[in-house]
Amino acid sequence: MANISAPVFFVSKPEQFAPFVQARTADPATGKADPEKIKAFSAANPDTTRQGAYLASAPVPASYGTVNYWGVNAFELEAAPGKSRFARWQFVPEAGVLGLTEDQLKSMGDEFLAGELRERVGKAPVSFDFRLQLAEAGDNLTDPTLTWPEARTVVSAGKLVIDKVSDGMGGACDAMTFNPLVLPAGIKPSADPVLNARAAPYAISLGRRLSEAAKK
Repeated sequence: MANISAPVFFVSKPEQFAPFVQARTADPATGKADPEKIKAFSAANPDTTRQGAYLASAPVPASYGTVNYWGVNAFELEAAPGKSRFARWQFVPEAGVLGLTEDQLKSMGDEFLAGELRERVGKAPVSFDFRLQLAEAGDNLTDPTLTWPEARTVVSAGKLVIDKVSDGMGGACDAMTFNPLVLPAGIKPSADPVLNARAAPYAISLGRRLSEAAKK
């Protein structure tokens, strides 16, 4: 399950991904991105500005366990033979949403979130309420840069409990691939092009990780 800490993705089409990153690549001469390139790309692709606008308005999370996570792609859930609903999911922290002030952030190290989560889980499990937001007629099912109206029905579908944190780089996950299109019976992907483009680059990523590890 792919989840991010914003209710929208940063591109609506796979072909925007590389140009989005290239526009923000630092100039070797200055060590900084060219603001004019970013401005030009954003003007030509206004849908790519929505995630940045959300993140700019949200505080830096105090913990991985105190921030909302969203699945920004729609999936078709079968309720009974011949009956289905499209939905997006979200994980809401039971500890509540907590952010940091600018002054608090200045005293934190670069990897404070990973360390904080290990410390937090070491004391007690971290739990999230797993919720489904149900689409209605007319809602966009294929553009992950768009949210659905807040009035849409949201139902609690379970709970995610984290009671152990594995190693990061160099840990067990390095040898695993992630494919959000491998789904259980009763769940189908929407026609969202970003969702359907994920499997191939994730497989390439795994191959490169394994190749690099073998060279060490």
